[in-house]
Parts: sequence; C-alpha cells; structure tokens
Amino acid sequence: IGSQSAQGAGSPVMSEAISRVLGCFDTSDEMLKVTIRKSFLVSADVAHALHPNYDHKHDKNHQPILNQGTVIKTNQNQRYATNAETGFILRELARRGGVPIQEFVVRNDCPCGSTIGPIISAKVGIRTVDLGIPSLSMHSIRETMGCKDVATNTKLFTTFYNEFGKLDQSCKF
Repeated sequence: IGSQSAQGAGSPVMSEAISRVLGCFDTSDEMLKVTIRKSFLVSADVAHALHPNYDHKHDKNHQPILNQGTVIKTNQNQRYATNAETGFILRELARRGGVPIQEFVVRNDCPCGSTIGPIISAKVGIRTVDLGIPSLSMHSIRETMGCKDVATNTKLFTTFYNEFGKLDQSCKF
C-alpha cells in the first residue's frame, strides 16, 4: 500500500482509528487532544548498517553495525520523525532495559529514504521515534541482519511496554 493511498500512512486511517477507539469511552474533542499528546508511535523498520564497501557513506560517529543493537534513526530534514524528546525516551528505555542502542544520523550530503513515521506524525500530531534493526544490503536479494539484534530489539519493545507509562509521567517536556 502506498503511503499516499486511501489506506496508507498519509490517509485518515490512523486518526480515525484513534477517534473510534476513544469514542467508546469519551467523545469529547478535548479528550482526543489529550490522548494524542499522551500517545507515542514507534515507527519500527530496518536501518542501514555500515557496508564495508561503502563506509564513506556513513558519518564516522554514526555507523550501525550488525549485532550491536537497535538503531535510532535521525534526519534533520525530518525524513525520519525522531526528535530530541522521542530520541531521549527511547534511549532511556534502552538504558533501563540494559539494551544496546546505536545512532544513525543521515549525512547532509547524502539523500535518504523515509518511513511512515514522519507521515503519521505530521497527519496525527503524535510523538514518534524512528528505529530499526541494522540491515546490510537493504532491499537486495541478500539482505542481512544480525540474530542478536532481533533478541535485543524484542527486549527493547518489552521494556517499552513495561516502562513507557512510568517514564512518560516522570518527564516534564
């Protein structure tokens, strides 16, 4: 499904789903605003791992490696939705869960793709972080990921479900 289709990330599907679920409990416009503000979207995909033949494409301080943990993806042009607040929340959850995290920041002189994260975030207004498991040779017939990354990513999501509410209440952004 294309992001700009009637069912894609740019469609009203997410907003309508939130409204309909919330409508079972409260139909006020104010409650919808509060619910969206308290919500948090994890846009989970894959991330470009450092390719040994193209290491010059990565900034020296942001070179995701297979089996070294989930990657938080940032782009100053908002091709990824991660910002200071959402990145902090994920880093803190990873710290609490004892899970390794890597950072990927797109170089300014290299174009990059995008995810559904910034599309949904812009349409709905929901806080969003883009992350992914490092992948070597993304979109090729020999795309490769690390087994340890799957395990640590699972632990990160478990920590998210167990700890997010407490962490979010303690933050005063």
